[in-house]
Amino acid sequence: MRADVEAAKADIEQSIELLRRRLDWEPALRKLDELNARVEDPSLWDDAGKAQALMRERTQLAAKVEAVQSLERDLADALGYAEMAEEEGDEAAFGEACAQLKGIKERAARAELEALLSGEADGNDAFVEINSGAGGTESNDWAGMLLRMYTRWANAHGMEVEFLEETTGEQAGIKSATLQVKGPNAYGWLKTEAGVHRLVRISPFDAAAKRHTSFASVWVYPVVDDNIEIEINPSDVRTDTYRASGAGGQHVNKTDSAVRLTHIPTGIAVACQNQRSQHQNRDQAWKMLKARLYELELEKREAAQAAIEEQKTDIGWGHQIRSYVLQPYQMVKDLRTEVETSDTQGVLDGDLDPFMGAALAQRVGATRDAKADA
Repeated sequence: MRADVEAAKADIEQSIELLRRRLDWEPALRKLDELNARVEDPSLWDDAGKAQALMRERTQLAAKVEAVQSLERDLADALGYAEMAEEEGDEAAFGEACAQLKGIKERAARAELEALLSGEADGNDAFVEINSGAGGTESNDWAGMLLRMYTRWANAHGMEVEFLEETTGEQAGIKSATLQVKGPNAYGWLKTEAGVHRLVRISPFDAAAKRHTSFASVWVYPVVDDNIEIEINPSDVRTDTYRASGAGGQHVNKTDSAVRLTHIPTGIAVACQNQRSQHQNRDQAWKMLKARLYELELEKREAAQAAIEEQKTDIGWGHQIRSYVLQPYQMVKDLRTEVETSDTQGVLDGDLDPFMGAALAQRVGATRDAKADA
């Protein structure tokens, strides 16, 4: 077999072996069999909360096992196809087999990164908040570009996006927006995007065609399950209602259906306006507040890990995590990992996996180093 095929085969097999070790393969298979048997027990649903937790655990474990098994099956099929094409001297078919191996190798690399998503809430859905910085229309437009970028990333990965709140800018873009991204490991991937994002470009709003720098912040926190105990004293929460803006049906701008909750001790504020009724928006806002306080608790747990804590404190205005330069040259560069690309349009269209993967690997490495030093 040709050297390029052998090299791809070795790389994929190495990834599969690494995935098996991280999953603790044989115990994982036994655990999955046990969970499948428990799912068949009719009495399981006597406790709906417990049943849902078990189903979620089963689904996540089954997905990890299937990811490894599908890589093994597809590798065997591609190698068989390549061998047959080589024997018959069919270069076109051999090229197809090589393309298949390349795709399998990319899947294996992503699966390796997903195996790092072992945090308590990594498998959960995510809330994503985007806020424009100082700079008026310029920053509002940049925040709108980020909103589009994350929506496209989620759609490309088969995730559902629900718009919970959006405040539009006077001339363009948005002042702020909150999304809920629903899909496997949504929080695990998106958490690497939290921080300040900087854009440099020739402004489309400047008649003099001068170069402008704009900032916008992105904050990500996990959607938490109802069975996670987060105690919130109602007297610590201020509730404000206001009229929703934007699309939403005949009741928009006619009733004070939008809800904003402010947790006074921490200053955390959340808002929801996408539902038709104030009651529905209030329920969603409470879920968001619960998630924010849970994420705050997770941050406290990480405080002992010096590397991660240093990274978290750097997130603020003037401490951007990534720069998007569209003029005088084309470059997107992550300042944490040094990953960069000249394909600025691809990134703005949602091609974020290289940046997320590098940041995730760096974060996991820092966590392991901190634990080793403890």
